[in-house]
Amino acid sequence: MGRFYEDKSLRDKEFVFENRDEAGEKLAEFLKDIIDKNSIVLAIPSGGVPIGIKISEKLKIPFDLIPVKKLTFPWNPEAGFGAVTVEGDTFINEEAVRMTGITEDIIKKQKEKTINVLRERNRKFRENRPFPDLKGKTVIIVDDGLASGYTMLAAISMVKRKKPEKIIVAVPTCSKSSVDRIISESDAVVCLNYRTGYPYAVADAYKEWYDLTDQDVLYYLKKEEKDA
Repeated sequence: MGRFYEDKSLRDKEFVFENRDEAGEKLAEFLKDIIDKNSIVLAIPSGGVPIGIKISEKLKIPFDLIPVKKLTFPWNPEAGFGAVTVEGDTFINEEAVRMTGITEDIIKKQKEKTINVLRERNRKFRENRPFPDLKGKTVIIVDDGLASGYTMLAAISMVKRKKPEKIIVAVPTCSKSSVDRIISESDAVVCLNYRTGYPYAVADAYKEWYDLTDQDVLYYLKKEEKDA
């Protein structure tokens, strides 16, 4: 079972961050006494990118992306029933599958479609660079928040195969259920704004919230490259 770190002054509060940039700065400050110099930040696109870049800048550690995406229902692209990585690691929310009656055929088609999107993102965002060597490193996997936790589970699975020393999940905001789901799969979970109530929405932690486009991600990546 991994350790859990939170900012207790932010527990169960809403709209505690101005935007993702500020959230990244606050998360970096919280992480500085937890991580070591043999660390690397892996951000989940799209929302995790500005968070991860801030952590990389503030803590002077390498930055990269981990292409992973939720699996969505064909009739509702906002709702998910699991997640998959660019390498095919898959986690399915069996309860969502059972409640909606989604078929194995649809699951297979949605998985194939999502992996194709991730391959395109890997080309666009990472230019198909080889994935960084994670053996023996402390890997900090970052997103802008955890609702169900399935996307993070898929990311953890991909990272584990690469033999890191430690896996730390770091997010500005999270739900209790997501922490319960991932805590045993990581060495630590760092979440500033831990919320125990239901319903939960990542967006409710931010005063300024919008979904990042591919162009937004490219802007952040080019800026990070220029500032490096």
